[in-house]
Amino acid sequence: MKQILRLELEEAKVMIEAARKKAEEIGVLETICIVDEGGYTIALERMNGSRITGVEIAMAKAFTASGHKRSTHLFNKEGGPAAVGGEAFGIQQMIPGKFAIFVGGFPIVINGEVVGGVGVSGGNGEQDTAVGVAALEALQNYVGHEYDVVVEADIKK
Repeated sequence: MKQILRLELEEAKVMIEAARKKAEEIGVLETICIVDEGGYTIALERMNGSRITGVEIAMAKAFTASGHKRSTHLFNKEGGPAAVGGEAFGIQQMIPGKFAIFVGGFPIVINGEVVGGVGVSGGNGEQDTAVGVAALEALQNYVGHEYDVVVEADIKK
């Protein structure tokens, strides 16, 4: 039997708030989604004026990051598993509409375990990354030194 850490609404709200503040700071309208380890949505916020398509995209990015335990942009980068010629080329077709292989999805890793994912949609790659990392930073600040949260863009567990 294994004991696990589980994200709850309180942590998700902290992450959403920090992500939204970062988006406002850099002047981009984002949709931010936080999911649990199974890829199910805990919290989602679509900023006023952001694209309506951002909801499904942010959810897919968060689902993919959590379920596949890696930042979504790592799939499609040169030499990545979903790049042309890669061993997982076409993987996004396995779960249509839910599997994203572009920038904006980050697994939430605490004490070495993937406990969820954050998905960000609305900006360019650099903006989505900044907003996602801000969410991870906020989680680390919220949980304190008792837990170790991976706070970086390139996460592969």
